[in-house]
Amino acid sequence: MIEVHSVSKKYNKNDAVKDLTLTVNKGSIYGLLGSNGAGKTSLLKMIAGINRQDSGTIKIDGVSAYENTAIKERVVFIPDLLYFFPQITVAQMAAQYKEYYPSWNQQRFEQLKPAFNIELERKVHRLSKGMKRQVAFWLALSAMPDVLILDEPIDGLDPVMRQKIKNLLFQDVAEREMTVLISSHNLREIEDLCDHVGIMHKGQIIIEKEIDDLKSDTHKVQLALSDPTHEDHLLTKLNILHQEKRGSVLLLIVKGKEEEINKVIHSTEIILYDLLPLTLEEIFIYEMEDVGYEIEKILL
Repeated sequence: MIEVHSVSKKYNKNDAVKDLTLTVNKGSIYGLLGSNGAGKTSLLKMIAGINRQDSGTIKIDGVSAYENTAIKERVVFIPDLLYFFPQITVAQMAAQYKEYYPSWNQQRFEQLKPAFNIELERKVHRLSKGMKRQVAFWLALSAMPDVLILDEPIDGLDPVMRQKIKNLLFQDVAEREMTVLISSHNLREIEDLCDHVGIMHKGQIIIEKEIDDLKSDTHKVQLALSDPTHEDHLLTKLNILHQEKRGSVLLLIVKGKEEEINKVIHSTEIILYDLLPLTLEEIFIYEMEDVGYEIEKILL
C-alpha cells in the first residue's frame, strides 16, 4: 500500500505539490491524471524515493522509501524520459538489475524475451524510442517489484506492444498483487488499465474515485423544455460542470446519480431528453474546466 499524507514540495519557491493526500491500495492499478505542470512527476519521484518532500509523509507498506534501500529494492520506477548508460547492451542492463533487485527472476527474463523480441547484445542507446520503452518494461517486470511506478509508460509503443504490456501488468497484479501507479495523458489507455483514478491540478488532488464510480457520476445531457421559461429554475437543481445552448436544445455536463438527474428533469415538461455516459477523457476535460482550466468549447 502507498500512503501519501499532507505532502508538499516546492521548487524555486513554486509549489509543485501542495498538501496532497492519497492512498493506493495493494494489488490495484491507480491512474494519476492532471494538467501540464500539475505536479504528477514530482509526486511520483517522491513516492519512488528519488526526491524528498518538504513536508508530510510518504510510506510504502508503512515505511518511508526515501534513503531506504530495503524499500527501493521492491520498487521500480520507469520515468517519462528514459536514460541508459552509453554503449550498454540489454544483457548488461539485465545484469545490473540483477544486482540492484534481490527479487530479480532470470527465468522470467528469459520467458519474456519472445514477447519483446530484442536481441540481448543490442546497445540500448541505439534503439528506437519505442524499443527503449520495451527494454524498460522487460527489465522492470523481470525484477518482480511489489510496486511499479510509471510516468507516461506507453509513449512510443505501437498498439500491439501496448496490449502485450497491459496483459503483463494485469497478470502481475492478479497473481502477485503488484501495486501499479500510472501517470499518463493517454486517458483512453488509463480507462482500460485502472480501477481507481485521481485528478491533479496545481499540485493538489481535485477528485479521487474508483473509475466506475467516476463514470457513473458524470453524464452528458441533451434537453429541450416545453416551456423555456422553466429553464433557469431547472438548472439551479442540477450540479452542472458545463453548459451550452444550440437553438432550443440545452447541452449539459452534469454531475450526479442517473436516477437523481432523471427525477429533476422529469419534474417539468420536456420535448427532448437524452442522458449519455461520458468517457474518462471527457470527464477529465470538464472537471478541469470546473476548476478554471481554460479550454475551448468541445461539447459534441
